[in-house]
Amino acid sequence: MIKKNLLKGICLLWLLLAVTPVLQAQDRAQQASELLDRLIAGQGDSVYVHLDDNIRKMLSVEMLNGLFKQLEQQAGKYQSHGEWKTEPINGMTIYYCDVKFERLPLRFLTAFNPDGKVNTIRFVPVPPEKTTPPTTSVQDKIKETDIQVCTGNFKLPGTLTLPKNGKDLPVVILVHGSGASDRDETVGANKPFRDLAYGLAERGIAVIRYDKRTKVYGSDSAPAGKEITFDEESVDDALSAIKLARSIPTINPERIYILGHSLGGTLAPRIAQRSDKVPAGIILLAGAARPLEDLFISQVKFLASALPSTKDIEKEIAELQKQVDNVKRLGTDTFDITTPLPMNLSQAYWMLANQYKPLEVVRKLTLPILVLQGERDYQVTMQDFELWKSALAKHPNAIFKSYPRLNHLFQEGEGKSTPLEYSRPSSIPSYVTDDIAAFINRPKPGN
Repeated sequence: MIKKNLLKGICLLWLLLAVTPVLQAQDRAQQASELLDRLIAGQGDSVYVHLDDNIRKMLSVEMLNGLFKQLEQQAGKYQSHGEWKTEPINGMTIYYCDVKFERLPLRFLTAFNPDGKVNTIRFVPVPPEKTTPPTTSVQDKIKETDIQVCTGNFKLPGTLTLPKNGKDLPVVILVHGSGASDRDETVGANKPFRDLAYGLAERGIAVIRYDKRTKVYGSDSAPAGKEITFDEESVDDALSAIKLARSIPTINPERIYILGHSLGGTLAPRIAQRSDKVPAGIILLAGAARPLEDLFISQVKFLASALPSTKDIEKEIAELQKQVDNVKRLGTDTFDITTPLPMNLSQAYWMLANQYKPLEVVRKLTLPILVLQGERDYQVTMQDFELWKSALAKHPNAIFKSYPRLNHLFQEGEGKSTPLEYSRPSSIPSYVTDDIAAFINRPKPGN
């Protein structure tokens, strides 16, 4: 979504790089090992001289020199790396080894073309182990059933998680953040929606979660002849999930809650506004209060700040800022149709995004509201949290909690959060689930 060249730079943080140096004609595994040693030593010049012309346009000696230092800032001090292994992928032999850092292991991958040139250098999170089922203690307390959330011809597979026993249950419908998420909102080894489903069910609360429409249908996620907006992406299916919840015998139709994470949190007020019957409450986890384009450029600048400052990166940021400034003028005479739209989203998407004012909508809601925020979150920040607090200052039933150690995924950690942190396996802390359950089970006013 970020402009191509800057994305190449920012991906030094995600470490998905592609370069093509030519090393000595040695055993391929030895060449791979030598390449890794040069990167560890910060010898960007000895790598750069072997790059092909295309890659030289995107990477500099300065960027290569600092690559491993940036890794260590996020993953901790380098300790060692394991043995080299190979795997055939798409007709190539990939050479890889796992690199051990103080806080987070990463996998280094490289490959060679038929001429012996290295055509791939990548650092990626070590793939998570196969998902494990709930522990026996959790299985004793919950039960799960397959469901389907249907909006017109769009059918989304999902899961209903229930306490082992009980009836007339409250239910929480989980609404994803941006991107093509599965029902667990999987990010690397983390499954925050699964964590919430298990934790809330253990506390006597049913949960509905489902694969996001863009996960199931991809580019065909809007009805024929329409461009996708966040209504087709998220809102319409959440409304369908509310209708489904009302039809489930064990669920109390008066106790249906919407819990949105990230974009889902931003849209939770709209979901409540558009529902034919107002939900019992909404819960915002790291919901953005600022305009989408402002959030986008803020994240770009944060990620770019961890890279060596270069004229190319400064130019790319300036171009992206121009896109952001222009999209704010969409629908006016001053909008420039020749300027690309941010994040490659359609004009229809941006038009609705500009029209939707979450703070104005949430002020008009009278239902109970819980706003939760990780203080280490660099994507949706404490600035957004304070905007929600200000907008709801006179709301008689709004609750706000922020957590000093949590990031955007509600992972615990210390210091500045980074994208690599998301690949570290962790679970949503029990105190977050406790706060959500307490909000749902609180006595009604006057009782």
